[in-house]
Amino acid sequence: MDLATLEALRSPAGVPSHPLIFLGLGVLTWALHIIAVYVVVGGGLLSLYGLMQRGHDHWQRLSAMLLDHAKIGVSIAIVVGVAPLLFVQVIYDPFWYVSNVLSARWAIGFIVFLLLGYWALWLHYGQVRRAGGSASPSWLIVALLLILLVGFIMHVLSMQMLSPQEWLNWYAPGGHIDASGSHIHDYSLPRWLFIVGLAVPVGGAWLMACRQYLAGRDGEDAGYLAFLGALGRKLALWGGLVSLVMLAAWMASLPAAAAGFALSPWTLAVAATLMLLALLTWKAPDGAGYYMPVLALLAALALGALREAYRYAVLHGGFGYDFMNYKIVMDWYSTILFFATFLVVGGIPLAFMLSLSWQAGRSRGVYTASPLIAKLGVASVVVALLWVVQYFAFGAFVLVR
Repeated sequence: MDLATLEALRSPAGVPSHPLIFLGLGVLTWALHIIAVYVVVGGGLLSLYGLMQRGHDHWQRLSAMLLDHAKIGVSIAIVVGVAPLLFVQVIYDPFWYVSNVLSARWAIGFIVFLLLGYWALWLHYGQVRRAGGSASPSWLIVALLLILLVGFIMHVLSMQMLSPQEWLNWYAPGGHIDASGSHIHDYSLPRWLFIVGLAVPVGGAWLMACRQYLAGRDGEDAGYLAFLGALGRKLALWGGLVSLVMLAAWMASLPAAAAGFALSPWTLAVAATLMLLALLTWKAPDGAGYYMPVLALLAALALGALREAYRYAVLHGGFGYDFMNYKIVMDWYSTILFFATFLVVGGIPLAFMLSLSWQAGRSRGVYTASPLIAKLGVASVVVALLWVVQYFAFGAFVLVR
């Protein structure tokens, strides 16, 4: 497909701000999203393993704890995951929309599979609440398989957008139009396994943070804390080393036209952050547990930047497409509203929920919120109401002006 056709598929309305803003926000929000996904996948797998360790109290307790984290993590992953999808479709709309149309049934099925996976997770949670350690793992296995399938669908859509030269062949193989959208046309198993496999070292970093959090409770089981620390270190070290091998496998599988990308600064940055995550988590003292998820986030940011750099290298180097020359129709209102929503309407309620959960989890018996946390709760409601008011007020202004 030629460059003129690709650029003709762009939105004639242009973009409401500089494309680099959307690129940067895409990397940031994808990193936050994938950390939540790793909590779900890594926590779910460990919860499944712990559930099957009958008679091992530490594993049983860990299984229940990570199940709680996983069901909350799905909600966070869904909410935060909307943003990077929006940003990529803004600057890469010709590629993203064509990829979705070519596999339309899978793109729509994404929502169905995600809902079914979430429901299965809650069904398992209900079983655990009723039966404790004797609960069946069946629903948890179903949930994990569906969540992994959802991730694979997103991977396929991301891969298909990188091959415009194949779109016509996929849409009309042998000259016969296939508009069913029922086929998966392209994927990279090494890339998908690498990204999913990072749930292991990130899960280890998460356990180190959990260990430090629980250590702040009065009368906490020292044996359980030691168990968490040892397990977290092992997962981070060995998971990180295996991830480096899988990263090399992904780079080795790149097409010949992009083979030079394997030694790019973006790839080396990902390898370096993974090594830091693995080695520092392995050697970190118990009191440094909270720094480990920060390292995991740095690795996720490096990976997000690598994905975008590779996408740009393929589409610009192979087809001449450059999102930087997208027509800009500056819209200050929507730009300011987005950042205000992200930082204020999102930040204050998030600070409230995190503070409340933090304090409640460390308290024994009935928890009473402090005056500061109570004020954060009130502020959360106020900023949400103000956002709704401005939404309708601006709509009314547009209609009557």
